[in-house]
Amino acid sequence: MTTRGAFVPAACLFVYLAAWIGLAIEPRSRATWALENVLSLAAVITLVATHRRFRFSDRAYVEATALLLLHTVGSHYEYSHVPAGDWLRDALALSRNHYDRLVHFAFGLLAHRGCAELTRRASPAAWRVVPVAILVAVSALYEIVEWLVAVTVDPAAGTAFVGVQGDPWDAQKDMTLAALGAVAAAIAQRRAE
Repeated sequence: MTTRGAFVPAACLFVYLAAWIGLAIEPRSRATWALENVLSLAAVITLVATHRRFRFSDRAYVEATALLLLHTVGSHYEYSHVPAGDWLRDALALSRNHYDRLVHFAFGLLAHRGCAELTRRASPAAWRVVPVAILVAVSALYEIVEWLVAVTVDPAAGTAFVGVQGDPWDAQKDMTLAALGAVAAAIAQRRAE
């Protein structure tokens, strides 16, 4: 990342890695933390490896970093125990910690720009609609993979990893929030152009 114009992606990588290292120290559950970080690290490695071939906008890198930071905080504390979510639950007399729902909404909202930039290059005619569909599909696939990992890799950590907190409709609500985030981002991007 030494090419001209690479300051923002490099700064994003530095901020993410610094936070990741700090939050890797004494997570609430090492097993859950490890499971939660596999996809994040794969995404970061992919972004670094493809940076010269496919350059996203600075804003897309910043939004992706914000999403990764939210996820890294969730993996450190386990989503159902993130202090900010506990504070919100107590302040609003909610029945559960909704930090995971915030991150699912943020996924749709913050991953949309990068997905739209990819789609625009691949199919200029469909770039306004396809990113929302892709993000909804990725969200659904994530929920399925999350369940499969929970029941096969570490059943003891499964409940914490999936983070249902007693809600049988958790996966559906998570996917809905990701879809709403993606739609909100698509509308905002459309209005900005």
